[in-house]
Amino acid sequence: MKQFESYRLDTANECLWRSGQRIELKPKPFAVLRYLVENPGRLITHDELLDALWPETFVQPQVLRTYMLELRKVLGDDIDKPRFIQTLPKRGYRFISAVTGASPASPSAKAGEAAEQPIVGREDELAQLAAELQRTLEGQRRLVFITGETGIGKTALAEAFCRTASVANTACVARGQCVEGFGGPGFGGKEEYYPVTEALNQLCASPDGEVLCGILGRLAPAWLALLRHERVAQAETQDGSRTTSRERMLGAICEALEEFAAQKALVLFFEDLHWADASTLNLISALARRRSSSKLMIVATCRPRDVAAEDPLKRLKQDLVTRRLCTEMAVAPLQKTAVKQFLCRELKQDALPSGLASFLHQHSEGNPLFLIALLEHLLAQRFLIPGEIDGARSWRLRVPLEEMDLGVPAGLAQMIELEIERMSPEEQRLLEAGSLVGMIFPVWAAAAAMRADAADVEEACEQLARRVYFLERAGQDELPDGTRAAFYVFAHGLYREVLCQRQPAAARSRRHRRIADRLSELFAGREASVARELATHYEGSGDWPQAVHALRSAAKRAGEREAWAECAELLEHALQLAGNMSAADREKAARQLQKEIASAKTMLADGISLPPKV
Repeated sequence: MKQFESYRLDTANECLWRSGQRIELKPKPFAVLRYLVENPGRLITHDELLDALWPETFVQPQVLRTYMLELRKVLGDDIDKPRFIQTLPKRGYRFISAVTGASPASPSAKAGEAAEQPIVGREDELAQLAAELQRTLEGQRRLVFITGETGIGKTALAEAFCRTASVANTACVARGQCVEGFGGPGFGGKEEYYPVTEALNQLCASPDGEVLCGILGRLAPAWLALLRHERVAQAETQDGSRTTSRERMLGAICEALEEFAAQKALVLFFEDLHWADASTLNLISALARRRSSSKLMIVATCRPRDVAAEDPLKRLKQDLVTRRLCTEMAVAPLQKTAVKQFLCRELKQDALPSGLASFLHQHSEGNPLFLIALLEHLLAQRFLIPGEIDGARSWRLRVPLEEMDLGVPAGLAQMIELEIERMSPEEQRLLEAGSLVGMIFPVWAAAAAMRADAADVEEACEQLARRVYFLERAGQDELPDGTRAAFYVFAHGLYREVLCQRQPAAARSRRHRRIADRLSELFAGREASVARELATHYEGSGDWPQAVHALRSAAKRAGEREAWAECAELLEHALQLAGNMSAADREKAARQLQKEIASAKTMLADGISLPPKV
């Protein structure tokens, strides 16, 4: 049972007890209370609560207010002066009463067995974090930045480490969540020390909370004003003085945390530090630079490049790395073996459908978030269906992998859209223009699509590549006129697909046409060498006669190399596009194309194209 004040939460019988009296609760209000009690001291967002209690079901957030009113009535709680459930407007709720029998140190955002499942493919990283913790236990203060792109598994790795440390009881663990809009560069509204106060509230709710509140009352009384917890109120009553100035708050909390860590090793986990406020970053900087020994470890997750060059986090991290006061752990994509291990665990079978692991590894590019979304998409679209082999459940493919058109799962597309929308309109247009060319695009093509100066576009691409992780410089190539052209590559095909599809059809058509026109100018007299590329852009612009003409040129070039299979494929595509032409032009083009296709297939049947000339 979980106990708070005079209440006991009976999870076995799904009821509440007070002074020996049983209090009945309806199933959903009980589930809400249980989730809050099992995660004391930390912010539980509306989305987290809804996802935990109504998975895969859309529920209006307003329903939570009804349950909170019911719970407050049962607990005798006051919304203005809460003893149990604190409301954080527009964010969520926090259970602020001390809880015994809970696991307050676990930072998991999900309840149930899913949160306890070991992560795959991160054995080396967990071993490195365990080694850092061991140094902490020996009195060496440690600061670890876990960096990586969105969805790479930074939080999952940190949570797995914190869970292990908590279960082993080797350290007291607390988590603070940095929230976009409540700190960091580019946002008007900032709340000082937001993730720090969340972590401290969590510590106050832990079995060691009384010790912390006593230390804060002696060394950092001004911090008591930032916390909202029953034990804090008691500490304020015992020590009514609050003479620490705001200017001294930084030094005071450093001293308080170090005294607390002297009694029991302390791990502070700050998530999404790229959204942290300046005061939180100053605290981390101060703790990292202290020379005395301390059993204090800070673990912070952050994105490596989604920050401006002048961003304080970037400057801080670079300085601490240079001075060897921190460790940076860059989380890499999952290897194919880890993807296979993950699929076997999720599908609960050792033998997977042939090629499935490689297929999903290729399309997710080893990103765990993308991998999960793509697997769920396969199941939802029934590309992957259950069957039976020897009486046991076994998953099989309903459609061959090579025939699947995955697209981008809706939830993943929305996440990518949010990242894109953080950029300026000019940057969005640039990336959209580049996406029309392919995974790799030359600067001149994006400039042509935008009707912009190539030098300006290259400079903008270079700045973006330094800041965002999904665009990288791919090198240079020489154009027919002797000039050098820079190329850039999208790190993920899913980002490129979203960027391409989000453009209005008319704008996409115009941009394709401009790229085709510029390509014709650059390769004037040598159009046959880029006929396939020309065909792609003419097709994208809806110029069917030009697209068919370009495809026939490409097919002719393939025939000259005796690549008859490629030749037939290009001609068949041209025949398909010819169906969009006017009736008279369509019939004429179709007759000619059918003759050319028959000729190419005859040559292919005779084996003349083995091997094709290069």
